[in-house]
Amino acid sequence: MNSKIRNIVLFVSTVFVLLSCAGESKTTPNKDKAEEMFQRVWELYRVPKYGLFSEYYPSSHRPDLTYFNDSTRQAQEVSYLWPMSGVFSSAVLMAAIEPEKYTVYVDSMVMAMERYYDTTRVPFGYQAYPVQFGKVDRYYDDNGLVGIDYIDSYLVTKNPHYLEKAKQVLTFILSGWDENFEGAVSWLEGVKDQKPACSNGKAMVLALKLYEATKDEYYLEVGKKFYHWIDKYLKDPERGVVWNSWLTTTSAVCPDLYTYNTGTLLQAAVALYNYTGEQAYLDNAKFLAEGSYKVFFKYTEDGIPYIADLPWFNLVLFRGYHDLYNVTGDSKYVDTMIKGLDYAWEHARDQAGLMYHDWTGRTDEKRKPKWLLDASCVPEYYARVAMIKGEVTNRKNK
Repeated sequence: MNSKIRNIVLFVSTVFVLLSCAGESKTTPNKDKAEEMFQRVWELYRVPKYGLFSEYYPSSHRPDLTYFNDSTRQAQEVSYLWPMSGVFSSAVLMAAIEPEKYTVYVDSMVMAMERYYDTTRVPFGYQAYPVQFGKVDRYYDDNGLVGIDYIDSYLVTKNPHYLEKAKQVLTFILSGWDENFEGAVSWLEGVKDQKPACSNGKAMVLALKLYEATKDEYYLEVGKKFYHWIDKYLKDPERGVVWNSWLTTTSAVCPDLYTYNTGTLLQAAVALYNYTGEQAYLDNAKFLAEGSYKVFFKYTEDGIPYIADLPWFNLVLFRGYHDLYNVTGDSKYVDTMIKGLDYAWEHARDQAGLMYHDWTGRTDEKRKPKWLLDASCVPEYYARVAMIKGEVTNRKNK
């Protein structure tokens, strides 16, 4: 073969290889699912009249809601604050993996959340329903969720306004701190019958994220105070899970178990290990991960893993598992949750494409109205799976 022919062959071979590589686009099935479910939530639940979201899809479904302190309340034209936080969280995480596309959604959610901001009581804080419809209670756990979303928004966008909002939220929560039973806060403003893991756990995570953002030792110490209080008063030392609350009127623990309470302590333990390097925090994180795995996970007759709790509650536990995976590389816990999630994707969705409340699909929920919080957490699940599988990069702090 002469040199001219050899050069032609090499050129053609190179072009073929380049064209083949160009045709092999990276597959991102989990990111695609996150985007699909994110858009479904915004299309099906959005109430353009207010720039907010409905509690249920279809919006005509307005049942009695039971997640309040004093009584049940009927769902209204727009959602209460707790389910709204699920939409905010998913927008922030989508922006973390694709800021050019999703930062605008974060900005929209900021405008929405400010509709709940009450400035008639000092310190200012977020109430359970938009202020334009009247004065209602202000829950410390709801505020913790908003604060976490704000600090995560700051870590993604570097918008200083979001950092200040997160600081303001922590100030509001700390206004409820008292030294009865060595500290902690109650569930809601002005009612001191219990000190629950939900309020204190979210405040703990918020404080530690503020430390991550600012490196101000004050926030690290606040986070530690919440952490050590929960670890002492609410952690089951034998099973490695977190009880629901400390009942101040009876000086006794309420032993009910919800996945998200263990999830927040797990998140904090991993964060404190990352910040301090102290092995005790990592040991506790591993103890909580294994304890929650043994206590909460059940299996169907077909071997499908599931947790009989709210999908959003389980998401908070998944956040803790994800954080621990990033430290240890042990995928045992995240893999189990992903298996259940993927099963639900295939076997537990309705005609609108929304996931059932029961991810096993054992009950027919095709025509059952879907709660905003059940739907809004799914994009975050799949965004996290996309990170774990290496489909995307979390650009927070980059």
